[in-house]
Amino acid sequence: MDTDQLLSLIGNDGGAVVLSVIAIIVALATLIYSVNARRTQADRDDQLKHRTETLWRDMDELRINQFNGATPPVLAPGAASADADQFASEKAAYEAIWPQLWVLHDRLGIFLRSVEAGESAGELRLEARNAALEARNALNRHRPFCHEEVDSLVTKMIDTEIKAHLAACQYMDLLKDTATSSDTTHDRNIQREKFRLHYDGEARELMNQVVAVIRRRTLRTH
Repeated sequence: MDTDQLLSLIGNDGGAVVLSVIAIIVALATLIYSVNARRTQADRDDQLKHRTETLWRDMDELRINQFNGATPPVLAPGAASADADQFASEKAAYEAIWPQLWVLHDRLGIFLRSVEAGESAGELRLEARNAALEARNALNRHRPFCHEEVDSLVTKMIDTEIKAHLAACQYMDLLKDTATSSDTTHDRNIQREKFRLHYDGEARELMNQVVAVIRRRTLRTH
């Protein structure tokens, strides 16, 4: 095909060519964004996992020290002493609540990633919902033994995780809608941003705060 024919083809069908180029650019930008977002989320998950593992190790060391007859740490900074029974009850409450809280965060994260990937997530949806119920029940059972700051933070975190779950469910329901109107697409985007912000932003920050407060309340600081 000579130059004149090529120019003629572009001139006759210029609009289609421009749209094709724009579509390719948008697809590449979306792919790059998706890869970067997954990498960022993976890094955040690794950091949070490291902090939680550190907390568990510290609590194990605490149990060993208590078994060996070490003096139990005080409940709050600056306190001269603490009642041993009260400390034991509070620590036992956190040991019961924390695993359920971590399971909820983990199950919800798996569910949200499946939703974003467009995979079948019916069972994961139910697992995340059950994890939220179990975390809520664990908190309610042990609430009398929790410090009010821990109680407040855990409650907020569970509520935030539930909000993320509900937004993801709404997103799934909108995907089932066969309509392709701009309103439907806009609504889906809103729900997707909601569960991203709730999970990657608010819930993650609350999780870090819960870890910090439990560490301060139960572990000796040097």
